[in-house]
Amino acid sequence: MIERSLRWGMIGGGRTGQVGYKHRTGATRDGTYRLIAGAFDLDAERGKDFGINLGVEDSRCYADYQTLIKEEAKLEDGVEVVSIATPNFTHFEITKACLEAGLHVICEKPLFFTVAECDEVRELAEKKNLIVGVTYGFTGHPLVRQMAAMVEKGMLGDIRIIDMQYSHGFNAGDDVGASEALKWRTNPKTAGSTFVLGDIGTHLYYLSEVVLPKLKIEKLLCDRTAFIKTRAPLEDHATVLMHYNNGARARLWVSSVNAGNMGSQRYRFVGSKASIEWTDSRPDQLIYEIQGEPNQILHHGMPYLEDESLAVDRMGALHTEGLGDSWANIYLWIAQAIDAKNRGDEAFLKTHKYPGIEAGTEGVRWLDNCVRSADLNSVWVNYK
Repeated sequence: MIERSLRWGMIGGGRTGQVGYKHRTGATRDGTYRLIAGAFDLDAERGKDFGINLGVEDSRCYADYQTLIKEEAKLEDGVEVVSIATPNFTHFEITKACLEAGLHVICEKPLFFTVAECDEVRELAEKKNLIVGVTYGFTGHPLVRQMAAMVEKGMLGDIRIIDMQYSHGFNAGDDVGASEALKWRTNPKTAGSTFVLGDIGTHLYYLSEVVLPKLKIEKLLCDRTAFIKTRAPLEDHATVLMHYNNGARARLWVSSVNAGNMGSQRYRFVGSKASIEWTDSRPDQLIYEIQGEPNQILHHGMPYLEDESLAVDRMGALHTEGLGDSWANIYLWIAQAIDAKNRGDEAFLKTHKYPGIEAGTEGVRWLDNCVRSADLNSVWVNYK
């Protein structure tokens, strides 16, 4: 734990939002953040009512983020870190404004529209001595850390194959009467250059980076389509093939038109000695398959797991570890980074693992390469 709670505010994430509750669940689990202000909604009155219901003083429920920044700066106990849970097209503008005002930032993904924007924000954060964190949901799960530890310790041998899937069927129908959340996600002006690749594909890609930090993509091929034609030029289904610097091959597919599917992530990492497989539909179990031996099912929280996994396990083996627990770990790790930055502890930051500006930048870089390949009629492109 850090010595004191961080004074925390939210931009977006109001009553009608899809992700605000996840942010609050993660941030408040350990007492490392204390929600004291917010600009929760484009509808100022609705946002104020929502904030008051959360226990925020009515005078600190603001109509917009500009007012939040201005008014909180006048207070001795003003916010020091904000979470941005707004549509994609607002991330860059709001993040820059918060950093300029001396606030640490935790932002939804995909972080921004371009790598150039990411680089600009990284330089600004370094200049201001501030942290930018990014929320990649399930990467705080203890069995994700278990997979990373198994790879690092050679338990799988040389990595050969990576297979990843994130799909659901909630957008299988047409867009008649579509929610506001879907409308902005399928509009290039508000979502950027992708729909499902950016919305859910970046989760797959970043988790693979956590498990396989030493592997780098050399080239990829992306095929994407909009089965619901009104969503074009953005995609509601995509497949990406990747070649890595060690010779490994990867397949990643994402879809929001997988009719009947309730939403699931699945990861399989295949080495020369063994394979591991994990899915968020059975988050407590990790399948471990050693060539020539009986298959094993590893359960979270058990003493036979690696220390890296047990160190972040919250509930113990008898109880389910889920998305809320994973978000709590992510928010805790970002809080530890902010605390270290505030104390000037750069030695800690050099070894501390959390999804920061680099993770957000690589997600945007991956999306850029996917779009470039798809727009060239799905050809192999060298990874830039």
